Amino acid sequence: MRVVRELDSFQPPPQNTVLTIGNFDGVHLGHREVFRRVVSKARAMKGTAAVLTFEPHPLRLLAPEHAPPRINTPEEKIRLLEASRIDLLVVLEFNRQLARLSAEDFVRKILVDKLGVRHLVVGYDYAFGCNREGDIDFLENRSRQYGFTLEALEPICKGGEVYSSTRIRQALQAGDVTGVVDVLGRNFTLDGVVVRGAGRGQTLGFPTANLETDKEILPAKGVYAVKVKWRGQLYDAVVNIGRRPTFDNQEATLEIHLLDFRENLYGEVLRIYFVERLRAEQRFDSVEALKAAVWRDIDLARDLLGVKGVVEFREYLAHDDGDNMEEES
Repeated sequence: MRVVRELDSFQPPPQNTVLTIGNFDGVHLGHREVFRRVVSKARAMKGTAAVLTFEPHPLRLLAPEHAPPRINTPEEKIRLLEASRIDLLVVLEFNRQLARLSAEDFVRKILVDKLGVRHLVVGYDYAFGCNREGDIDFLENRSRQYGFTLEALEPICKGGEVYSSTRIRQALQAGDVTGVVDVLGRNFTLDGVVVRGAGRGQTLGFPTANLETDKEILPAKGVYAVKVKWRGQLYDAVVNIGRRPTFDNQEATLEIHLLDFRENLYGEVLRIYFVERLRAEQRFDSVEALKAAVWRDIDLARDLLGVKGVVEFREYLAHDDGDNMEEES
């Protein structure tokens, strides 16, 4: 997949571009269906399957107090779009200049002149341009004028529930890492680097790795059964997200205890797959009470993870054309 961030030097435009536009935070099952349609249409036209997105989210510039926390880091989004078989990803910086661009200029200068759009896929309520002056009626008129076709999709849902990034955030904020799989189509993950912590877990009898991550949104504070991928191998583990109230810690931490594991992980990159929440964050009256609770957590996680796997990207992205799929890696 080609990633383009500057359109001024992007010449010539791609051929027979099938394009969709959006933020696509979370890259959930609704987004996946949009990408399937884009890729299928592009293959039929022998063209380019393309996605146009913006960084940062427009609300961070226009109304920062209403901007939601990102589900994906920019790097994760790129990885997931590439695995969706998208050929071209255009990431435009959303700045004041772009915010002032009229709907007419957006279509003519960016979609037609720079990206060579031949077929455009958007949501039924898509709006764009300065003051959101461009809507579906506007696009239908311009599609006839500039010679591209338009496909406006109704909300994509299952069982009456619309797939949305908002649902993902709500589930994570409630600690529902099991339910979020139904929207994401895979387990919620985060990547991070192991850094040195206080070393308290070692003295308590269960060594932990402290993880530093760029994720803006984490599941609710508590203890979770997780799978950890390190150097291509999955390991069972328990993760605690919180402030360690028993020790009056003020700074939120993400601590991982890998079951039956003794390797040195400092400086290593880990990927965490959240499987199930075991309990909320608690303050214990004594260190001994804390230790007893942690050992119960470990026993419960061992039982759960012995029968539960994780759903990775490649396991739900099915295609009818037999093409190979890329794993989320």
